[in-house]
Order: sequence, then structure tokens, then C-alpha cells
Amino acid sequence: MSEPIRLQKALAQAGVASRRAGEQLIDEGRVEVNGNVVTEQGTRVDPARDVIKVDGRRVPPPTTHVYLVANKPVGMVSTMDDPQGRPTLRDLLGARDDRGLFHVGRLDAATEGLILLTNDGEFAQRMTHPSYEVVKTYVAQVEGGVEQSTLRRLRAGVVLDDGPITPDSVRLIQRAGSRTLLEVTLHSGRNRIVRRMFEAVGHPVVRLTRTAIGPVRVAGLRPGQVRELSGDERGDLFGLVGL
Repeated sequence: MSEPIRLQKALAQAGVASRRAGEQLIDEGRVEVNGNVVTEQGTRVDPARDVIKVDGRRVPPPTTHVYLVANKPVGMVSTMDDPQGRPTLRDLLGARDDRGLFHVGRLDAATEGLILLTNDGEFAQRMTHPSYEVVKTYVAQVEGGVEQSTLRRLRAGVVLDDGPITPDSVRLIQRAGSRTLLEVTLHSGRNRIVRRMFEAVGHPVVRLTRTAIGPVRVAGLRPGQVRELSGDERGDLFGLVGL
């Protein structure tokens, strides 16, 4: 167990606010520790063990773990090594020390977009466990013009060979010629679930991109690029999975 430190120092070390600004946040009742609002200056906390929140947002604890966001290109497999010699997630790391990194969930080789890499096993396990229902967002280009009746059917849920699937939302973005572009959010991690859902309603997927996992978005990250999770993103994800 680490040595307890003053709450305002913990906020400063986490990059949330300077010590003086942290004191103001405490005075204003905007800081919680383990579910309790703290207004007393000088309260001591253990940042590695106590759950600290500012305005309801989890302050990420200090860590030696690595948390990366990658934009996986089409044709790359979601593994760190491949006996068939196909491109892997390790190829995205370049000169970066992989430090025992592994992927959180998978994308099939034909799907591009956001995937997380970490060496934090507890975080990875919770992020992929169905009980935490972390929402993923996809943009799908499908064959044919998707009609309103089909959208209603998708929103109501469809039955697949491994059980029913009901997305959190399906939004029409654009119909263009013989193709339709849609945004889908769902919390299921079942294999090829978006592709199978659209196949079930007669509109096979032509192109599929995962654009977000929870609050973490792929925007600004070109295919093949990798970046670290920001402190806010890490805090938000930790909050979602109860870390």
C-alpha cells in the first residue's frame, strides 16, 4: 500500500488541476472519494486504491501499465503474432517496446478501426466481459438501399444462429446509389456480430469500421496509427468497468 497523500496533491499528480485549483474544487464540493463528497482540505487519500472523482468523472489512478489506442487497417489480423505471416497489431508499434501488450477484444481482418492494446489484464478482462456492457460504435456500408421497415426490424432485434441480437441504436447516415451507410452501436462482443446482423436482413456489409469504444473515439487517428489513452479516456473507461 502506498503512503497516503493530500487530496489536492493527488489531483495535481493526476493532471486534473493545480494544487490551488484542486483546493477550490474541494471547497466547491466537486470531489468525491469512494463515493463520498469531500470538502475538508488536507484529506489524505491513497491514489492507487481510493476511487477519486471530480464532477462525477473517475480520476485515473497512477499506473505502470500501458494503454494504447490503435486504428487497425483492413487486412491486419487482431493478434500480436501470426504463423501465416499476415500483418499483425505488433507491426503498428514500430520501435515502441511492446512491454507484454495484448489486444482487448478483436476485429476481423476485413474490419478496420479502433482497438485497444494494454498489458493490464484486469482492465482487459473487464472491458470484454458482457456484464459491464461497454458500448462499441461502428459505421457500416452495406449493399442495397436499407428501407425504414428494415431499420425498424434491426432496432427491434434479429435472431441469429447463436441467439438474438438487439443493437443499442441503428442510425441511417446516407443512401447513395446501391449502397447505404449506417451507424450502429451495441454492447455485444460476439464474433462478427455486425456483419451477421446485416446479413440476416439481406444487406451484406461492404465496409465496416469501428469508430468508438465507450467514450474513446478513433477520430483523428489514421489507419495504422497508435496513441496512448488520455487520462480522461482512461478514467472514463475505468469508471465504466468499476476499476
